[in-house]
Amino acid sequence: MRISAATGTGGALVPIVGAGVAVLLVLAVLAVVIGRLRAARRQALAEVQRAGRQAEEQTARQWAELARREEVLAEELRRLRRREDELAERSAELERSRGEVEALAARRAQALERAAGLSAEQAHAQLLREAEESARREAAVTVREIERGAKEEGERRARGILAGAIQRLASEQTAETAVTVFRLPGEDMKGRIIGREGRNIRAFEAVTGVNLIIDDTPASVQLSCFDPVRREAARLTLEQLVEDGRIQPSRIEHVHERSRLEVEQRCVRAGEDALLDARVGGMHPELVRTLGSLRYRASYGQNVLGHLLESAHLAGMMAAELGVDPEPVRRAALLHDIGKALTHEAEGSHAAVGADLARRFGEDPEVVHAIAAHHGEVEPRTVTAVLTQAADACSGGRPGARKESLELYVRRLARLEEIARSHAGVAEVYAMQAGREVRVMVRPDAVDDLGAELIAREVARQVSAELTYPGRIRVTVVRESRATAVAG
Repeated sequence: MRISAATGTGGALVPIVGAGVAVLLVLAVLAVVIGRLRAARRQALAEVQRAGRQAEEQTARQWAELARREEVLAEELRRLRRREDELAERSAELERSRGEVEALAARRAQALERAAGLSAEQAHAQLLREAEESARREAAVTVREIERGAKEEGERRARGILAGAIQRLASEQTAETAVTVFRLPGEDMKGRIIGREGRNIRAFEAVTGVNLIIDDTPASVQLSCFDPVRREAARLTLEQLVEDGRIQPSRIEHVHERSRLEVEQRCVRAGEDALLDARVGGMHPELVRTLGSLRYRASYGQNVLGHLLESAHLAGMMAAELGVDPEPVRRAALLHDIGKALTHEAEGSHAAVGADLARRFGEDPEVVHAIAAHHGEVEPRTVTAVLTQAADACSGGRPGARKESLELYVRRLARLEEIARSHAGVAEVYAMQAGREVRVMVRPDAVDDLGAELIAREVARQVSAELTYPGRIRVTVVRESRATAVAG
């Protein structure tokens, strides 16, 4: 609908009315907006008031809780103060009681001194002696029980390990002496060996360093020397001279040089074979040669290189049973007696000489320590050293492994009995089982059970310190009381 503008006085009112309607509409909208804003403001104020009331209530509850806790703490403090007062009273009472006890003890000590005729210092010393003796006996009993249990368990496990290792190993028995018998093709060869006016035999002994013994034994001569390597070189020299038939001083020297080189090559081959047999590698060539030279040496009739191989196998088996790396153990056991090849050239025991030799040629410190400690000259600090000791003892101490001269055997038995008889209270001593056990009979009225235990330990310690022997020696002390009565 279109409204046209009218002319005249009445036509001027129409725009005015339209503008008024628009203003009214705007005012209405503003009124609605203002109403909504006021409602939102009232709602926000209500929310704020509600939150304020909740905060006031929470604060009130917290204050109440704090007041309650303060009362509880105050009550606890009052209880602790009462407890402190009670403890103070008890402490004072204890002090009074202590004073009374000390006074009573002083009066009792004076009464005991008067009754016993001893001063306090003398009585104290006597009590200390009695307490010391009692403690010693109790300690000896305890130690004996602990040792018995540990020994039984240790022997049980050790028997299993050693028995398994020994049963798995079988080695030949070798007996050697300082004399080699050489068979001749005929009796007339002796004259050719001696030569005109003995010049051949003199040249032979001068070149080889070995004594050549020619006696009435038919078709044989003897080579005598304490150095088995030198004796073997002399045997090869004599063998080649007899086969060739030309025996004269110049040829003796030439053949001996060739035989000496051959023996050295045999030593190297023997050392290499020993390394392969023991499953050990990476060793210095000089150590290999020295190790191989032990094939010509013997200890108590037992071949040293065979003993080393046997010890290496035993040590490796025991290490495997215990879960230890067997390679260094086999290496140490294979080298533990290598010093026996040089004891005539260096000072000191073969254990110290062998350890020094292994150290100089780059062996591991663990192996060097095991070599030095295998005879107890150095305290063993590693499992390798202990297993090397055990393997050495098993190989050398088993029946038939070694032998000794009759003179040394009788001397050792006599010294065993002498050591046992040197102790007070000993009645009889018997060396048994070829000197591997000593039975000591003590007088029961002079030695008690603990004293018998102490005698056994002391005898074993002296035997270990003073004697050299293969294997182990058991010391048994027997104490027996008998009561006899005759009726009739």
